[in-house]
Amino acid sequence: MNLNATLFVQCGVFFILALFTMKFVWPPLMNALDERAKKIADGLAAADRGRAEMQAAEKRVQAELASARDEGQKQIINAEKRAAQIIEDAKNTAAAEVARILAAAQADAENQVTKAREELRDQVATLAVKGAEQILKREVNASAHADLLNQLKTEL
Repeated sequence: MNLNATLFVQCGVFFILALFTMKFVWPPLMNALDERAKKIADGLAAADRGRAEMQAAEKRVQAELASARDEGQKQIINAEKRAAQIIEDAKNTAAAEVARILAAAQADAENQVTKAREELRDQVATLAVKGAEQILKREVNASAHADLLNQLKTEL
């Protein structure tokens, strides 16, 4: 065989192989590589979107936490105000109750003093009658001298 003919045949086989590869092997291979590149690009884009969504979600979470914190502070302030109001109401109620009890006790004491004065007047009148009996050495009729005894009671 001739070296030149072998070279031409090998060149022909190479070109046929190259044409076959370009026609049947290269396009599916390029499609597979393009699809792979597209999947990688989509994955990177999805990762970027996920990162952006995560940052947005984190901002929303921080805003919700701040809102919840503010709401909690408002509720604490309201609870403290309500507690102060309840304490003030209890103080007012207690003061009114104390005033009522003192008034009742004072009225009761005045009634007892009045009753004691009445009893004392009766006892003084009785003693005065007994004293007058002793002085006069005779019996004084209390019913006959009722006007005099009533006048004596009012003077005492």
